[in-house]
Amino acid sequence: MNVLSLFDGMSCGQQALVRAGINYDKYYASEIDKYAIKVTMANFPDTTQLGSVVDVNGYDLPKIDLLMGGS
Repeated sequence: MNVLSLFDGMSCGQQALVRAGINYDKYYASEIDKYAIKVTMANFPDTTQLGSVVDVNGYDLPKIDLLMGGS
């Protein structure tokens, strides 16, 4: 399962997936706050950071099975 998280923050969505025992193959995160990104990468180093949500091009990503976002 491929996950795309918009406005990812410190990846609380990814934390919830792990705690719920939901497996995923790839996690893409759209976030611009450097401190939130630093926390995410410390906890989940395999996260693919995409930068700002305005620059995310869905055509450049594989099929996304779960889209989540927090604002």
